[in-house]
Amino acid sequence: MGGLDDVLNGGFERGRVYLLEGSPGTGKTTIAMQFLQSGAKLGEKCLYITLSETEDELRSSATSHDWDLAGISIYELVPPESLLDDEQQQSLLYSSDLELGETTKRIFEAFEATNPDRVVVDSLSEIRLLAQSSLRYRRQILALKHYFAKRNSTVLMLDDLSTDVNDKTVHSVAHGVIRLEELAPEYGAERRRLRVIKYRGRRFRGGYHDLAIETGGVQVFPRLVSAEHRNTFDRTVISTGQERFDSLLGGGIERSSSVLILGPAGTGKSIAALTFIKSAVGRGEKAAMFVFDEELGLLIERARSLGIDLQSFVDSGSLVIEQVDAAEMTPGQFSSRVRSCVEDYGAQTVVIDSLNGYQASMPGEHALVLHIHELLQYLNRQGATTFLTVAQHGLVGDMRTPVDVTYLADTVILLRYFEALGRVRRAISVVKKRTGAHEDTIREYRISSEGVTLGDPLDGFQGVLRGVPTLVDSAKLMPTVDKV
Repeated sequence: MGGLDDVLNGGFERGRVYLLEGSPGTGKTTIAMQFLQSGAKLGEKCLYITLSETEDELRSSATSHDWDLAGISIYELVPPESLLDDEQQQSLLYSSDLELGETTKRIFEAFEATNPDRVVVDSLSEIRLLAQSSLRYRRQILALKHYFAKRNSTVLMLDDLSTDVNDKTVHSVAHGVIRLEELAPEYGAERRRLRVIKYRGRRFRGGYHDLAIETGGVQVFPRLVSAEHRNTFDRTVISTGQERFDSLLGGGIERSSSVLILGPAGTGKSIAALTFIKSAVGRGEKAAMFVFDEELGLLIERARSLGIDLQSFVDSGSLVIEQVDAAEMTPGQFSSRVRSCVEDYGAQTVVIDSLNGYQASMPGEHALVLHIHELLQYLNRQGATTFLTVAQHGLVGDMRTPVDVTYLADTVILLRYFEALGRVRRAISVVKKRTGAHEDTIREYRISSEGVTLGDPLDGFQGVLRGVPTLVDSAKLMPTVDKV
């Protein structure tokens, strides 16, 4: 599993004992099976010792993932029949003593029969129940650890945390500890994540990392750390393809910068972002667009009516456009998809439409800001130009933004409605640009079959951004046309 190896900074060290813990359903058995499969592909001997599931259940799970268990020995350890028969119980000895000793003995016998390089013990909760005390349990785990260590086997012990006792014995004994968790949001599918609690002598990637159980196994999505990704590139200025738009932006957009497009619903944020995609494809570059809010087919049809043929961009291999379901995709999965588009596909322009939908996939606003910061820093360091849209609440007057990320973006484009001469019109302005000068004017713009068209600066009005301007001089409004 490349994702887990990335989190562990190389994977498991050979000849050590590791603990994989988590409540039932978090993916422990699936990860353990993948661990053994990786060893089998390398020609190593692998053994799965199960105290909880039957061999038939394990093979059924493997079939659901289309796995071939060739090279993996499964040993189903069940209590001996004599210990289940009341007539055969010893009256002078506790049955738990017999069961614990017999269980350990049979684990050693299964190991001696195959002499494996990789071992999975599933699960420790059964041994904990047999031990009945923390001292006996610790002694038993230490005995298992020393036994496996002498034979240079890499051991993965599973713990389903099903007992009421919060016993951390194995944490101190194991070389590394990984905790799996499952979260149930108010709406949408369950979310799973993992955290490395301990790894002796290894600098691992800390924090929580999203994971998903899919057909074929568990996929781990390492937390994005932008500082680890740096490339060299030329920070050239790229054009929008429109002279007036370039003038408003002070010549254009600098490559590898981030652009935030703010405005209420219907002002044309998505269309403005598509304008940058069209210009990127026209330069022979590749682009990627992630759509959270709008149905993909509707967006393609709407763009075509505005003179932007997204489908032809997709067919030619110049554009990857994906519909993102915030209720189903975790933030880690989304970051992984963005990275794949940039690193594997070669996208130099990335559009995220919109941050409102992106926020729905995040546990809270603070987490969203941190996540966006890392994602933007990563894209900037990869030489990709990023465009993000944010829908503000309201139509005119004071606008409220669901999350303030304006300080993260290099350029902020503000879209507004205003009323003039009995018509609702649109105004555009640039309120921030870190990488150079820009116009401080407010221009009217129109969305038509030719796309986005900008007019002259609205120097005849005052109060355009408030939505109800006053005429102070002869107005230079764009001529009215019928809507598309």
